[in-house]
Amino acid sequence: MEIFDDKYWMRMALREAEKALELKEVPVGCVIVHENKIIGRGFNQREMLKDPTAHAEMIAISAACDRMVSWRLEHTVMYVTMEPCPMCAGAIVLARIPRLVYAVTDPKAGACGTLYDITRDRRLNHVVDVTGGVLEDQARGLVQDFFRKLREDKSETGQI
Repeated sequence: MEIFDDKYWMRMALREAEKALELKEVPVGCVIVHENKIIGRGFNQREMLKDPTAHAEMIAISAACDRMVSWRLEHTVMYVTMEPCPMCAGAIVLARIPRLVYAVTDPKAGACGTLYDITRDRRLNHVVDVTGGVLEDQARGLVQDFFRKLREDKSETGQI
């Protein structure tokens, strides 16, 4: 019998992140789960779509809303490999997602406790239960490998 716990679902998000990595996008992946089923998934596609809002979370939220035929994603859990930015944290609040699980913090743009704390700001109309650090090493490894390769490529072409 398969156990559907936070690590299981984060592994599904890591699979999405690997898709981004293959496309030379920052490797962030996301799945949204409702009643032990993925109802939305996404990975970063900013470069491919030439869209600054094409973050993994935004794509997954849009897919989940389509699937649920509602903008309210109550009774769901979002799993994402990197702590959401302010835009994505705002979308999580607006979509009424009750629980967020992320793997690695984002010291440059993290909006779920690291730099900002949008998801737990009681002045807003919805507060999100946030858990961080699930499969952190795997997610960090993907991100570090991506940026190492990016620096190497720039060094080889003289762009640094």
